[in-house]
Amino acid sequence: MKPDVRTCLWFEKDGEAAARLYTSLLPESRIESSFHPEPGKPPLVVDFVLAGVPYQILNGGPMFTQSEAASISVTVADQAEADRLWNALTADGGREGQCGWLKDRWGVSWQIVPQAVLDMLKNDDRLAAGRAMAAMMTMHRLDIDTMRKAFDGE
Repeated sequence: MKPDVRTCLWFEKDGEAAARLYTSLLPESRIESSFHPEPGKPPLVVDFVLAGVPYQILNGGPMFTQSEAASISVTVADQAEADRLWNALTADGGREGQCGWLKDRWGVSWQIVPQAVLDMLKNDDRLAAGRAMAAMMTMHRLDIDTMRKAFDGE
């Protein structure tokens, strides 16, 4: 048997709703299964795939909470896709963080990063990359145009 490796996210409750939202946002995503130990009650475990990556949610109760020590990082093609995900994940009680980080309504941390941002930060021109990084440090939602201007020295 091939091992099945998944990141497990601990939720107090509502894990199934979170999995439904997450899988609705990204292509190659789906809920694979849920385990209901008590008929008519929410599932204890939900296995799902998010953009091809396997995850699991455990509705384990209030003993543990989410933290920034673990996050889901999503690299997107452009500003429009970054904005779409940002808006969906901060809706209904989510919170903006610094430098492209946010927490969704369940407290799960996400990083939403347009590919152009990574290209600027990894550029061989370290001075330009540093200017882009300095601009990023002032942002919540990442803004490609603002970072590009900083990168270009404008």
